[in-house]
Amino acid sequence: MRFSEPIGRRGFLRLGAAGLSLTAGLAARAASVPRGPGFGRAKSCVVFFAWGGMSHLDTFDLKPGAPIDIRGEFQEIPTTVPGIRIGEHLPRLARQAHRMAIVRSVTHGATGHRPAAYWALTGHAPPTPNENWEATRRDWPSLGAQVAKAFNGRVPAPFPGTIHLPYGMADGGRSNGQDAGFLGLGFDPVVFRPSSGAPYDGKSPEAGTIELGARADAGRWTSRRALLSRLEAAAPATPAGRETETVERWREKSFDLLLDAKAAGAFDLEGEPKRLRESYGDHVCGQSALLARKLTEAGVPLVTVLAAAGDLNGSIGAHWDTHGDNFRRLKSQMLPPLDQASAALLDDLAERGRLDETLVVWLTEFGRTPRISAAAGRDHYPTCYSVAFAGGGIQGGRIYGRSDASGAEPVENPCGPADLQATIFHALGIDPAFEVHDIEGRPLQICDGRPLPLF
Repeated sequence: MRFSEPIGRRGFLRLGAAGLSLTAGLAARAASVPRGPGFGRAKSCVVFFAWGGMSHLDTFDLKPGAPIDIRGEFQEIPTTVPGIRIGEHLPRLARQAHRMAIVRSVTHGATGHRPAAYWALTGHAPPTPNENWEATRRDWPSLGAQVAKAFNGRVPAPFPGTIHLPYGMADGGRSNGQDAGFLGLGFDPVVFRPSSGAPYDGKSPEAGTIELGARADAGRWTSRRALLSRLEAAAPATPAGRETETVERWREKSFDLLLDAKAAGAFDLEGEPKRLRESYGDHVCGQSALLARKLTEAGVPLVTVLAAAGDLNGSIGAHWDTHGDNFRRLKSQMLPPLDQASAALLDDLAERGRLDETLVVWLTEFGRTPRISAAAGRDHYPTCYSVAFAGGGIQGGRIYGRSDASGAEPVENPCGPADLQATIFHALGIDPAFEVHDIEGRPLQICDGRPLPLF
C-alpha cells in the first residue's frame, strides 16, 4: 500500500526537510499545578515505539502459571531486582531493571493500529477508535510536536524541536498522530535515517526522509540551493508555480541544518568509538538509538525511535503485529534489536552522567491477546498492556500496576495514554495544563492525564 507524503506537492520534503522550525513565542501560558518530585528533572526524552503492538505477555508481563495456550513458549528470567522477572529474550534489559519502572496496567479502547497509535502518540482519544481516517491538520499533534511547542525558543539553532528515526509509519495509509497536526508545519517532526545499520525486513515509507551522514557535501547542497533559487525566479508567481512563503522558510532552515557544522557533528555516527557503535548493534534500531543519544545531547528535546519496519503491510515484515508466528518473529526479528539498542542507550547515558536528565520511554499502541491463535499468533489487544520508563528522575527497580492471571485486564492501578503523556510531561517540566490552540484558534489543555507516581 502506498505511503503518501506528509505534506504533498512540496518537493523539498524529498530532501528531508519535513518541518524544520524554531518559531518564537509560546501560544499560551500554562496554569499552575503542583510540581512534585522529579518535575523537570529531564532535559530531553527518547521514545522507543514498538509499532504494530508489542505483546506484553511475552516481554514485560509473562504469566508462567497460566495454561499453555496463554503463557506461550517463552520463559521468565530474573532481573537485577529481586521479584521482578521479564521475558527470556530481553536479557540485556533484565540487567537494566534497577533503572526501569515497568507499567503493567495500561488500557484504552482502540482496536485498530492507527487509532491506537494516535492515542499512544498524542495522549488523546481518536475520533474513531476502530476505524482509520485520513491524517489531517485537525488531528492532535504528536508527543514530539507537543514537546517542541512547549520548548519553543529553548531549542538551539539549527535543530528542530523533535526528530523521528528512522522512517515514518503506515498501515493502509499514513498513520495518524506522528506529525504536528493542528500545531502546523512548523512543529512537524523531521524524519531522518541514520547513515549505517541494517534495515528492518519489510516495507518502510520513505516520503519526507533522507539519509544524512556525517560527510554531507557542503558544495553540493549549496549548489542545489542556488539551482532552486534560479528555478523559482523563473517560475510564475502563482500557487501552482511557487511554494508558499512558509514552506520556503522551512526549506531554507533545512539547508541550514544540512550545512551547519554543529549539526553535522550530531549526525556523525562514524565519529563515535567503534566499540560503542557495536554495543548498540549493527542494525537500524541500534544506530537510531545512538543517533537519538547524540541529538538529545545536542539539544533536541524529544527523539522518537521507531523500533519496527514502518509499514505494517498486512502483517508482513519485521514489526510487532504478530497475528501469526508470534514467537519466532519476536525472538528472531523484534526483541534482539530493541533489547540491545535500548540497554546500550541506558548504559551510554549513565556513563556520560546524562541518564538522570534524559527520560527513556518504551511505548506501543496496544498489547496482544492472552489466548494464542491457531496461527501461533496473538491479535490486537488494547484492554491491557505494558510500557516502561527509565532515567529522567524515574525511580527504577519497580513495577506499577498489575494485570490479572491471564494478562487480560488491569486489576491494580489502571492507567491510560493520557497518564503516560502526563508522566513524560512531568519529567520534562511541562505543565499538563499548558494550553495550545486548535486549527480554529480554540484554546485546549494539552493533557488531561495525571503523572504516574514513578518519581
